[in-house]
Amino acid sequence: MKRMMGWIRRRRGPENARAAAANVGASDVFRRKYENFKILLESNAELLSIMADIETKLGSRLAFGPGYIEAVWLRTLFHTGRMIRSFAAISGRPQPELEARLNAIGERMGGELSEAPEASTAALVIPYGRLGAEALPAVGGKNANLAEVGTRLGLPIPRGFAITTAAFERFLAHNGLAETIAARKQKLDIYETETIVAVGAEIRGLIMAAEVPEDLQAAIVSAVAALPPAADGQPRRFSVRSSAIGEDGALSFAGQYATRLNVAGDEIVDAYKEIVASLFSDRAIAYRLHMGFAFQAAAMAVACQEMITAEASGVLYTRNPIDAGDDRILIRAVWGLGPYAVDGVVPPDRFVLSKDPVPAILEREVSRKPVMLTATADGRLSEAGVETSRQAAAALSDAAARRLAAYGLAVEQHFGTAQDVEWALDNTGRLVILQARPLRVDPTGGPVQPDAAAPEEGRRVILSGGETACPGVGAGPVFAVRNQADLIAFPEGAVLVAPHSSPQLVMVMDRARAIVTEAGNVAGHMACLAREYMVPTLVNLPAAAGRLTPGTMVTVDADHGRIYEGRVARLLERATREAGEADDGPAYRALKRRAERILPLHLVDPRSAAFVPRNCLTIHDIMRYLHEKAYEALFQLGDRVAETGQGAVRLKAPLPIDLYLIDLGGGLRREAAGSRSVTVDQVRSTPLKALAAGMMAAQADEHQQPRPVDFGGFWSVMGRQLLDPPRLGSERFGDRSYAIVSDVYLNFSSRVGYHYSILDSFCSANPAKNYINFEFKGGAADERRRHRRVRVIQRVLVELGFWVDAVGDRVTARLSKQTADLVARRLGTLGRLLIRTRQMDMLMADDAMVEKMAARFLAEAEGRVDTEQAI
Repeated sequence: MKRMMGWIRRRRGPENARAAAANVGASDVFRRKYENFKILLESNAELLSIMADIETKLGSRLAFGPGYIEAVWLRTLFHTGRMIRSFAAISGRPQPELEARLNAIGERMGGELSEAPEASTAALVIPYGRLGAEALPAVGGKNANLAEVGTRLGLPIPRGFAITTAAFERFLAHNGLAETIAARKQKLDIYETETIVAVGAEIRGLIMAAEVPEDLQAAIVSAVAALPPAADGQPRRFSVRSSAIGEDGALSFAGQYATRLNVAGDEIVDAYKEIVASLFSDRAIAYRLHMGFAFQAAAMAVACQEMITAEASGVLYTRNPIDAGDDRILIRAVWGLGPYAVDGVVPPDRFVLSKDPVPAILEREVSRKPVMLTATADGRLSEAGVETSRQAAAALSDAAARRLAAYGLAVEQHFGTAQDVEWALDNTGRLVILQARPLRVDPTGGPVQPDAAAPEEGRRVILSGGETACPGVGAGPVFAVRNQADLIAFPEGAVLVAPHSSPQLVMVMDRARAIVTEAGNVAGHMACLAREYMVPTLVNLPAAAGRLTPGTMVTVDADHGRIYEGRVARLLERATREAGEADDGPAYRALKRRAERILPLHLVDPRSAAFVPRNCLTIHDIMRYLHEKAYEALFQLGDRVAETGQGAVRLKAPLPIDLYLIDLGGGLRREAAGSRSVTVDQVRSTPLKALAAGMMAAQADEHQQPRPVDFGGFWSVMGRQLLDPPRLGSERFGDRSYAIVSDVYLNFSSRVGYHYSILDSFCSANPAKNYINFEFKGGAADERRRHRRVRVIQRVLVELGFWVDAVGDRVTARLSKQTADLVARRLGTLGRLLIRTRQMDMLMADDAMVEKMAARFLAEAEGRVDTEQAI
């Protein structure tokens, strides 16, 4: 017998070697195809993100310009083409029909956006007396608007001149910087703040080390010399400010670029480089990326204005920016220079005036102002104490307030839209307009009345008070921001809490659900930006940083000045219902037209004969087709690899599925190498361990407490199986499921009977890269019960912070840019949900069960009820 067994083993030797070689080859083929599959998933995730952003822009009042539309369209075409090429590599076949459909969609939308006007002058410097609004492409919005106020309206403005965009191009060309900057921008990733910080610092360093051409230096010197001497006989000093293309137009760019105050005439050249360098500050780069402002369209003109010796300064709004029904003029005033008025350093005086021909003061609120910002004789800026007798006195007399309001009304009437005006009162009592730009007004906003409504019943208010800089309601975990490192680490969906307001916070406003600062000004730069991003914001809420514990879930009600513990669903739902539609301007209409070629989904049922490339009418159709077919191809390929016994290993775990793992590297412990099966303890993959833990916990609960069954649902399931049995190959009943893993990656695919689920996740130390994509479809019950189950899943995932889309009996969801800990917890909850949903359709007797089951599942997931009370 021993000799017989030895002979058999020797006989099998060559066969085993051939099988091993085949296994290695199959595994290599799988890995190559899977690399393309990952690329396809990456582009699919990018397209989902783009689509969600488009829907947000169209469904809110968030600002955007033509550059955003063009940037989104180019990214959409790129990622759709990338998906097609990846699928061709996975399937081993070219995809000419899909390429043709994409080209047809692209050609149909081509050439719709008009180009921005080009600068019409080669002059390097132009005095304000020769400028007006028509010069905007050459001198930027700040210069053009201010010169218009002086030359057309005859209102007092500082003497000065503009350094043009032609000078900017001359400066870049002289130093060979244009090509270098274009190369550096390739490193930018809007989702990775550290790339913005690194690229910005590198470009700013190159600019500050560059040389200003001699002809530009000479032009600046001549412009300074041409100005009349100061009244006191002293050398003139200047305010050197940004006037970039795009600034002070439809988008404010508030506080994004540098300003140098109290600059001597012979220091303007150096100050000019600082202003140009600020075009590439971290916050300016982030703002342009968020708003879709083309990188190559960024050009810096500079405003050089005589420095006003300011007794008082401030901001005037020609109407209330957060209350569409309040058409009164608002003035904020402080002693000294203006930055303290917009940065929230001291509480400003507040005036409210009518728009009568002679404006009347309707409200006056005078604050205590102990300090002010002043310009010193040696060119510095210095904080100085205010005389005791003036600290509680109004910085602006009633007569001056009425005169200033009349100026504001004239500016509004001239430009035909609400205006944000910066002003100063000089030491002779003369009011001077320093800046005028369009004021963004919330078209649906109503009166903000802190504490006017009763708090939500049964919910704890952690803090109340402050001032509303941007109305609305937002919820998320608290994240404290104290420095740039905190900004880099800021996660998607958090509530930002900071000691004081700052335009630097714009770097993460696209990720923040709400903003709370201990100090700030509702007329300041950050408040202006928060309104553009439509982030609910409260400022001037002392002790916020100490009372709001990082990581704690809170709901910020900026309408009523309250911060609640936990997520207050009723407030959030009401805020969503009350949100108005976006401004119906040219940019909005252009985005809506493009959205019609991107968002609609016509290919819904993959079993239909109509589920073919020629019926792809939109980008979403192409995505849907490729997503479905790519998974089918991967399932088939995974079957072939797993059948060899080497490409996949079986996971031995108390799970209701037969799960095989394919390790891309680092997903399993070293001792598992060569094994045909592994235990959960041998798994290193963070996302798989989290998912499996949730599934096993739910499975253990089910064994302890059997679930009730609605027999109407049971017979519905049996009826479907008899009338429409699963089709082998396309719907595998009780067959293998797969998880493709690395240490930080998971792609989980499972088909069990009529149920089909896909989960793709990245869970690393970098929140910017982390995500969960989840898809679930099918069920064996009738259509109504399957749809009710989808509504349960949708309700649960929305509550967990996912972006969710549900069509028919299919639900897709996405969570992104979260910490590894939160992603792991959400994966554990999804594991529980996958187990709970297997027979959920049998329980869907009526619509009332939807809310009941969702609430019970969430309570169980959060540990608020015993398992026998859960679904």
